[in-house]
Amino acid sequence: MKRWDQRPFEIRNLFNPAFCGLVLYRAMQGYEEEDAYGMPFSLSLLVLPLCLHKDSREVIAGNPRSYLLKTTEKHPQIHVGFAERSTSMLPYAFEGFGLLMERGCISVKNDGRLQTIPDKVRKSVTGTDETKSCQRVARIVGKEFARIADLVTIYTTFGIRP
Repeated sequence: MKRWDQRPFEIRNLFNPAFCGLVLYRAMQGYEEEDAYGMPFSLSLLVLPLCLHKDSREVIAGNPRSYLLKTTEKHPQIHVGFAERSTSMLPYAFEGFGLLMERGCISVKNDGRLQTIPDKVRKSVTGTDETKSCQRVARIVGKEFARIADLVTIYTTFGIRP
């Protein structure tokens, strides 16, 4: 990972740790709506590749009431390049988690689950249309991950070996 000041301007804007952390936080909030114990760390690593990738985000946003498994079955384009995206997004996810931890916005439980800490992040979704879309889809993804409740099923659905 390059130092912050040595990264290209576009990368600094697109993968800003504060924004990535916010997207992760919204997904954890969505997960906690269904499962108060919190999101498993391994699942959280799939959030950014789904929410920041425009094609995937638009498919999920276009089917908010459909189950995520059905949506991915009907729209196989989500799978294209997903494993590579997931791997390339890991450093940005870790930076987002680092910022969330440093600011006291999340906690890590003994079993490795991540939980949000109430009243640390604004509840209102603000920003540009695209940033709002990322946050809304993150909530949907988190909620759907909790409904599925099986790590192996989720990883297999996206073509990643657990």
